[in-house]
Amino acid sequence: MGVGQRQGVAALMTAGAVLLSSAGVTLFAGAAAAQTSAVPAVTAVTATGASPFVAPGKTLKLGAKGATVKVLQTRLAELGYAPGRIDGRYGGATLAAVWAFQKVNGVTPTSTVARRTWAALEAPVAPKVLVPNGKPTRVEVNLAKQVMVLYVGGVVKLVSHTSSGSGISYCETATWEGRTQRFCGDARTPTGDYKTTWRRDGWHKSYLGQLYNPIFFNGGIAFHGALSVPLAPASHGCVRLPMHVAEVLPGLLGTGVPVHVRGRFVR
Repeated sequence: MGVGQRQGVAALMTAGAVLLSSAGVTLFAGAAAAQTSAVPAVTAVTATGASPFVAPGKTLKLGAKGATVKVLQTRLAELGYAPGRIDGRYGGATLAAVWAFQKVNGVTPTSTVARRTWAALEAPVAPKVLVPNGKPTRVEVNLAKQVMVLYVGGVVKLVSHTSSGSGISYCETATWEGRTQRFCGDARTPTGDYKTTWRRDGWHKSYLGQLYNPIFFNGGIAFHGALSVPLAPASHGCVRLPMHVAEVLPGLLGTGVPVHVRGRFVR
């Protein structure tokens, strides 16, 4: 949870956890999709018989509504980027998916979907594999790009925008275990190889703030939902996720799953 930066807060505030598209999430080409009862059925995009995506080309800005937004949301969902409900409304959940897609595809993240983003949606690249010999089911966190990729059965299941540790030292006073205490540390998300451990449902209070649906993987460091997931790293060390992603992640990510954290964010 939070250190200082509030970039993009208004856009990423969600009135509640928004579910993934009721139509389901579709994976990258060649996916042999794994099913889970926690989320809608998953469909795979295959090279055989699939019509190429043709971008409408219309420039979209945050707050836009209509059929073109629905095309954008559907395409993002096909590629595993979880834009929230496919409802033709360009809100915070879709913005988070746009950011994740732009970062993976080398487009400077922005809320505006214009020529470069549409072109990338026509010919997308897959997220860079950080651990080529990793387990078929694993999570990779790319600190340089601030994205998380969940692989299930060797294929991309979910790609999410994240905000990790800010790298800024902190000292904060909080009431914890019945008394006022001062906590100091280095707001850093350590690189390394870990595994998912314990978790909590709903809002979980830690001594540094509130975590939504946290899934811990390195001591007190967790994946968790947050109301603020800015483009720059801003947490005390956890990996913040958009609320709608944190809503479904526990149903996709079990205990004991490898988590690989790599890279370094350059401001």
